[in-house]
Amino acid sequence: MGLFDSIQNPTGAPVPTNTPDQLPRKTVVFQEIPETLEQMQALPEASMKDPLDVAALTIAALCVYPSNKYESIRMLNFLKGPQPLTPYELSFLADRFRDSDYVARSYFDGATPQNNYLPQRPYSITVYELAHSRDALNEGYLTVNITSGGADSPRQIRLRTKPSTGEWFLWEQFVLSGIRTPDAANPWA
Repeated sequence: MGLFDSIQNPTGAPVPTNTPDQLPRKTVVFQEIPETLEQMQALPEASMKDPLDVAALTIAALCVYPSNKYESIRMLNFLKGPQPLTPYELSFLADRFRDSDYVARSYFDGATPQNNYLPQRPYSITVYELAHSRDALNEGYLTVNITSGGADSPRQIRLRTKPSTGEWFLWEQFVLSGIRTPDAANPWA
């Protein structure tokens, strides 16, 4: 028994803990990143039945924004389901992509500042839940985590289920925060 165990657990009984390996985790693999809504809809992950797939598709859709804003927005609106992007969300996207195009790419496995956030094929994204991702207080919602190769802590995507269909939709994303600058653009690298 550790020095502080009795403070957090006065009974002295072992405290059950969930390790990340015990929680839902999925690696979604893309041979190619979908560049249009139709290409995205043709993927098996687009069934909208698995929230971890929806989160991975969100990253893929955000990666399209720098090269084709229109298609990226179409893809994101598909992922949002019955509630399309708001004017605020559209403005936020435009602002976040104004100075950098690499943040969304940083969520692919193997994308780091050293390789300028250019992952290798096939492209994979690992999405996972935390111990409180499915708390009763958040019934109908699920927050999942994705690790960026340029950030010290994971970022979140929040999803919402539509009980009548069992589908999951993008509710909000917190993945476009600043990360480390790619080495190619970093004068201090």
